[in-house]
Amino acid sequence: MSIQLLLETPHVTIKYDHLNEWLHADWHGQQDLASVQHGCGEMLRLMGLHRSQKVLNDNTRVTSMWSDAAEWGGREWFPAMTTAGLKYFAWVYSPNVYSRLSTDLMLQFTNSSPVVSTFDDIETAKSWLKVI
Repeated sequence: MSIQLLLETPHVTIKYDHLNEWLHADWHGQQDLASVQHGCGEMLRLMGLHRSQKVLNDNTRVTSMWSDAAEWGGREWFPAMTTAGLKYFAWVYSPNVYSRLSTDLMLQFTNSSPVVSTFDDIETAKSWLKVI
């Protein structure tokens, strides 16, 4: 089995892809500061546990704005992820325009490390993560 389920909550499902050696976070439904902080905390913990340097962050099924978490994510969470070994972060946008704006806002608060790239579909994000 190359895909291992690590966490399943009402807001995020996190798996580890052993073949590609990346953490896959699948966010879903309404998000807010509490759900984002909890899910991101779990991503940080699980990334360290699996010593992964890559994350596939899928927001395809996110249905709300979560901009209240943007500054926290950019200024605190991304640096913690970088310290834990994160090098590459593929972020798949939600089709929801407000979620998309929240993503862009978080990235404005993020420094140049790790390398973060945004995508409109998961297959393109996976292809990018595989070649870097």
